Amino acid sequence: MEKTIKGSNRPDRSPGDSYEEIIAGDVVPAPDFYAEGPTPDVGTEAIAASRYYDPAFLQQELDHVFSRVWQWACREEDIPESGDHVVFDLGGYSWIIVRTEDGGVKALSNACPHRGRQIVEEDGNQSRFRCPYHGLQWELDGSLRHNPFGWDMPQWDECGANLPEAKVAFWGGFVFINMDPDAPPLEEVLSPIPEHFERYDLAGRYKAAHVIKKIRANWKATCEAFMESHHVVGTHPQALSMTGDLNTQYDIWSDYVGRQFTAQGVQSPNIDRELSNEEILGITAFNQHNADPDSVGALPEGMSARAFSAYSSRQMLEAATGHDFSEAGDAEMIDSLLYHVFPNLAFWAGMTQNIVYRFRPNGLDPESALMDILILRPCPKDGPRPDPVPIRYLDFDEPVMLAAGEIGEALAEVYDQDVENLPWVQKGLHNLPAGVAFTSYMEARLRRHHQMLDQFIGES
Repeated sequence: MEKTIKGSNRPDRSPGDSYEEIIAGDVVPAPDFYAEGPTPDVGTEAIAASRYYDPAFLQQELDHVFSRVWQWACREEDIPESGDHVVFDLGGYSWIIVRTEDGGVKALSNACPHRGRQIVEEDGNQSRFRCPYHGLQWELDGSLRHNPFGWDMPQWDECGANLPEAKVAFWGGFVFINMDPDAPPLEEVLSPIPEHFERYDLAGRYKAAHVIKKIRANWKATCEAFMESHHVVGTHPQALSMTGDLNTQYDIWSDYVGRQFTAQGVQSPNIDRELSNEEILGITAFNQHNADPDSVGALPEGMSARAFSAYSSRQMLEAATGHDFSEAGDAEMIDSLLYHVFPNLAFWAGMTQNIVYRFRPNGLDPESALMDILILRPCPKDGPRPDPVPIRYLDFDEPVMLAAGEIGEALAEVYDQDVENLPWVQKGLHNLPAGVAFTSYMEARLRRHHQMLDQFIGES
């Protein structure tokens, strides 16, 4: 039976080729699950702009959303030994993610149950936890070890001073936590990501870069900047010659998971003239590999820029890792393949490198956020697993380009362009009395994002 391709003949799509039509011409085909997924009708209502700057709304999100959703708190490789721990902050919440003596992982409340003093201030390794205020001590599993004034605390029974725990689960080498004891299983929330990502083995990859950037914009505005691709024409014009921005495929798989697939190695429909394959290849080489466009060799006769870019990426990755990627689809080698998990997580599929995002409120400030940019790369076939890199913290006015050595100059430039936009987005949101007007297809997932926030808040 001939496959029916959806896309350019639909009134809610760009008049250009659909993503399915683009990948149908690839030399090495993409997996079947790259085909268009569900696209439910989520309406066209405007979204109140105050949701992005109202402190009371942020508090509702913290109380009724973030306290009930799964969050990745760290990588398992960040805490390999007993006593290794990281501090995970989310709004006003703080948790200690610790490797216990039996090799397990616990998420412990990072507040002394006596007077509330934060117990652990930074990542590290300890054989026990001690409150610096009055000296209470806990074992790595959170059980009370010593109370220097226990004789004067008759209201505490034997376990009354144990540190409260959050639920812990694992996927892809990540440690997830959830503060809600009745939360649905992580696998149920992430579906279909675990199935789709079996090919990419995130657990077997190592952390090659981790940046935490402070941004002067609400966490939702920051997150939503990475939930659509049609901002390329205004924000990343250097990529128009190699990016099918308006051809992007958007799917809503479930209440929790959506995705966007953007083709690379093709020109944007926003470019009026037809570019040659040589022109497309030159800019693709720089953006994909930081290569000088003039250094790119001649394009083989009859091969498109997209096919040659995928072939080159495959050859480079095989040389760097010793693994065989001959069966990896062209799309898996070069395309932007981004899965989002409600409300604030994102995972890139593909073979070359897997970028992971996390967007958090910056404390209790509704007008600033923390953005994590984490890059996972394949481990070499032979030799030891590379150690995870330390986190690079960037303040509001420090550019992502400071981390270009880890994430690449071209990618760092893209992030800086996004970050430069966001304070102005935040300022403009104060002047939208009619609300935010999302598009019906390309921004449907953004609207669904807000509908899910309302659902969680309403349920609570």
